[in-house]
Amino acid sequence: QVQLVESGGGLVQPGGSLRLSCAASGFTFSRYVMSWYRQAAGKERELVASITSTGGTTNYADSVKGRFTISRDNANNTVYLKMNSLKPDDTAVYFCKARLVAAGNTYWGQGTQVTVST
Repeated sequence: QVQLVESGGGLVQPGGSLRLSCAASGFTFSRYVMSWYRQAAGKERELVASITSTGGTTNYADSVKGRFTISRDNANNTVYLKMNSLKPDDTAVYFCKARLVAAGNTYWGQGTQVTVST
């Protein structure tokens, strides 16, 4: 059974940091491109960051470049999103996604809430 379980969300003050984790099981994690998306209330889901299967290449949305870092641990089937200098605009539900490029298989986690507020 495929599972993606996000954790690490919560309430943080502006300027603070959080690290999200996404633990994967039920598929060959090391073959999949992993991504973090977010969806704020009333808005469409948007791509935040992605990382290739080996971790050799990462991409970021312009709004988070220089503040967020995506990484992965293929030995432990986990992808991370370190978020620094958080802003109120970063408030959203954060989802991880796994995608097997060749076959098109796509899996989503259930999301974790991040709230940046005083």
